[in-house]
Amino acid sequence: MLYNLGCPTDLVGLTDTSIMSEGESHSDRLARKAREAPFMVVGLVGLVGLVGYGFYNFRHRKSKTSVYLIHMRVGAQGFVVTCLTLGVAYNMFKEYVYPKFSSGSDKS
Repeated sequence: MLYNLGCPTDLVGLTDTSIMSEGESHSDRLARKAREAPFMVVGLVGLVGLVGYGFYNFRHRKSKTSVYLIHMRVGAQGFVVTCLTLGVAYNMFKEYVYPKFSSGSDKS
């Protein structure tokens, strides 16, 4: 694949569909992105949940601040790894397994 060095989106591998088009609202863009990458929504919800949980427990903690922040960092990293693993598994299923089942049922 050749890259157009004059276009910065080609360097990072972005497609035309990932760039906000003229007249597209933020809610339309979020809906389009959710269709393209459903685990992005899971990641955003998880981010909001972890931040809220972190703020609440930071106020009511019984351990030292440094230990609490280390635990929150490890929890956030675990969430990210879980989302990435599920996203890769979903995409592999969608690309390799699902077409075999759908093409097999069409032949009957």
